[in-house]
Amino acid sequence: QVQLVESGGGLVQVGGSLRVSCAASGRTFSFSQYTMGWFRQAPGKEREFVGVNSWSAGSVYYAFYADFVKGRFTISRDNAKNTVYLQMNSLKPEDTAVYYCAAEHFPTYDSSGSTYTNGAAFGSWGQGTQVTVSS
Repeated sequence: QVQLVESGGGLVQVGGSLRVSCAASGRTFSFSQYTMGWFRQAPGKEREFVGVNSWSAGSVYYAFYADFVKGRFTISRDNAKNTVYLQMNSLKPEDTAVYYCAAEHFPTYDSSGSTYTNGAAFGSWGQGTQVTVSS
């Protein structure tokens, strides 16, 4: 079982930046071999995929992003700290949502990325952190 704790959410103005973090822990857990995803849920809307840092093999990772965040959001990870980050730039009011990180070990890498856009494929979730973009 993997425990995930997000932090770093808050209130930011339109066009501003924010970085949210997700710290992972677990008894028998090799963070470096986990694919880490970010999802969000706005009020009245369904949860949606934001992006993922997917483990391929060894220390190779690939990132996939939803079209609506490409060029604005970046996911990075620090394996020494068991932490994944979501850097959000050029924020818009429509980015307001609760942001969740998710973790899963996928033995086989999906080069299309489609596997990782499905939240149901992830077994571990954080509690979420609120990001509010004000205009």
